[in-house]
Amino acid sequence: MRQSTRTSALAEYVGDYVSALAVERGLSGNTISAYRRDLAGYLEYLGEEAASPELVDGFLASLYEQGMRPATIARKLAAVRGFHRFLVAEGETTEDPTRFTETPRTGMGFPKALDVRETIRLVEAPPTDTNLGIRDRAMLETLYGTAVRVSELVGLDLIELDLDTRSAMVTGKGDKQRLVPLGRPAVEAIGAYLPVRLELCGAREDPGAVFLNARGGRLTRQGVFGIVRKHALAVGIPQTRISPHVLRHSAATHMVEGGADLRTVQEILGHASVSTTQVYTRMSLQHLHEVYVETHPRALR
Repeated sequence: MRQSTRTSALAEYVGDYVSALAVERGLSGNTISAYRRDLAGYLEYLGEEAASPELVDGFLASLYEQGMRPATIARKLAAVRGFHRFLVAEGETTEDPTRFTETPRTGMGFPKALDVRETIRLVEAPPTDTNLGIRDRAMLETLYGTAVRVSELVGLDLIELDLDTRSAMVTGKGDKQRLVPLGRPAVEAIGAYLPVRLELCGAREDPGAVFLNARGGRLTRQGVFGIVRKHALAVGIPQTRISPHVLRHSAATHMVEGGADLRTVQEILGHASVSTTQVYTRMSLQHLHEVYVETHPRALR
């Protein structure tokens, strides 16, 4: 019996699961096809990593980013949750990574962004007197400074970094590449990390990745989730409010609040359509309203 199941193994059981649904629940062919599509998208998101609560959260966050309605996301989560329960019932695994995942409610939007002070506290949380702390600081500065997706962060290679021009070539969805700016804090943190990176790599074959784990291999998405939540806990940010996606979301929100135009934010985020980016305008207006209510003497309280 396995504790976790990787994507290559999970894919083998999708057919069994949907067949069981068809027989036991008498679902229509269209519904079965929808379950297959939902699970195919989920497995594509997982890549070759083992399913975990963190990656389920990341999958849901990626759906929010695509502008999907909460009802659609809830349906996809139902497919994923049912699939993992099926695996447990069949004895293929002992763990259900969706066990504590909350179902999206109607009216829910993106996770609430951290404010600027919270974000800076988080980014500056890692100690800079240890190798892993130096790495974590560089990683967090890069996540927030570039607003990249976690998959783009772990896929970033050294050859794609240009610290002189303060930029990085990021490979996003559909293997589309885009140039993203690196802020001075990120450049300085990466510069401090590069000698540490050599130590982490040691005598092993260099994987070429910017961010390495303690064994010298490419850092995984699951590893990034753990690092982000570890340092969030250290500065008092609840686990329910933080993920790598929340840092991306916060960066975009802060840019819009600072006056950035939507087209620029769209380019930085790598959104195919500006309509996806418009959610940050709505969030910014909400922020302005909250500040107005709290500060204007004639606001309704």
